Amino acid sequence: MIKHDYLTLIPKILGVAVLVGAGLFAWSRTMDKKPVSETRIGHPSWSRNANIYEVNVRQYTPEGTFKAFDKHLPRLKQMGVDILWLMPINPIGIENRKGTLGSYYAVKDYLGVNPEFGTLDDFKKLVKHAHELGMHVIIDWVANHTSWDNNLVKTHPEWYTHDSTGKIIPPVADWKDVADLDYNQKGLWKYMTDALIYWVKEANIDGFRCDVAGMVPIEFWNEAVPEVKKVKNVFMLAEWETPEMHTIAFDMTYSWEIYKTMNDIAKGKKTAEDLDAELAKDKASYPPDAYRMHFTSNHDENSWNGSEYERMGDAAKTFAVLCYTLPGFPLIYSGQESAFNHRLEFFDKDNIVWGNYSLGKFYTTLNRMKAGNPALGNGSAGGSMVKVVTDNDKNIFAFLRVKDSNTIFVIMNLSAVSHNVILKGKDYAGDYSALFGTEQKHFKDDESITLKPWEYKVFLKK
Repeated sequence: MIKHDYLTLIPKILGVAVLVGAGLFAWSRTMDKKPVSETRIGHPSWSRNANIYEVNVRQYTPEGTFKAFDKHLPRLKQMGVDILWLMPINPIGIENRKGTLGSYYAVKDYLGVNPEFGTLDDFKKLVKHAHELGMHVIIDWVANHTSWDNNLVKTHPEWYTHDSTGKIIPPVADWKDVADLDYNQKGLWKYMTDALIYWVKEANIDGFRCDVAGMVPIEFWNEAVPEVKKVKNVFMLAEWETPEMHTIAFDMTYSWEIYKTMNDIAKGKKTAEDLDAELAKDKASYPPDAYRMHFTSNHDENSWNGSEYERMGDAAKTFAVLCYTLPGFPLIYSGQESAFNHRLEFFDKDNIVWGNYSLGKFYTTLNRMKAGNPALGNGSAGGSMVKVVTDNDKNIFAFLRVKDSNTIFVIMNLSAVSHNVILKGKDYAGDYSALFGTEQKHFKDDESITLKPWEYKVFLKK
């Protein structure tokens, strides 16, 4: 969506908590607070060890088209990408447009394709090619608002929110290029559900990323998504962070608070102990099989708050590794595999400079580990997370991911200075191979290890 902070959404979502509070507990203890229970249809089987890659079509190539992006599919397949999330593909409104090209999220026609990107046939060919390569495609869906020149403004003005004078209003004052939809109107529910189904039937897409999903009543999603799933068991990602999103409709939500904690650690404002506490809150609040999306960048963060290097500096790769090894679902944003250190323009053309894909091998290694190791499965399919205590838990973050005979040992220095630490206990003891490099390591009880600033080590148990 356009630049936002959840605090700016309070007028519309008053009464909806962004996070459910929970006590701070050790990971290995039983939480007193029970997570929201799930009654949803099961996750698509292909999502269980998957990763997700966000595609900014406008900025991806000089042409900014589906056809031009299609040429990158073999490279992304080679890199191990599973799910392609395309930012909105619909036509963009002209009235009250921001910038020269406007916001992806000012949708003029829910059933149309942005002519800047190509045709419906071009898009269908892209989806077909992705499927042939074994990847899946989801598209961004903007259910909360439309552009001011969307035909619905004329044909169904009653479907919009009006002020006391009868004037249609934006959802948030700063979002002047969009008009707020009113979900008190049940006719809107059917229209939006039918539009979702249209894209599944017409283009054979595999799901949706739903923009500011919590600004739309959860009752709508809980009614609409089962109807879509009658056609296909689609994958649903909510741009929101509340546990109730998982009760029926959504497979995955954003882990915003963990993301914010990572940024604060990189800035020296928080420590590994704060990450420990945030993970405990998350575990206490969400259903065991809920997918939580971890990221160091996305289109909003890159454009409005800076690239991962601007926000995280030398810690950027460390936190990328963390996103892959925590319980959850890792996201890569367009350009991250080239260490692209630039804030992309949001409303204007601003090409990604690809260079030599300097982090291509880095992400390929992480994707292959994610896909091939059951300990890193998504949701309840993954292994347990066991904290490894050190003599410096303020700065060192160490843990195991364990499922059956599969064990992954992660050790990270979440600080800007070197540390020599003692790993306490014996849960981690054994013989390992390093994920990055060729190191073979035998860990004994109460092992000592030295870590450079922001150094990370990932070991696979033999």
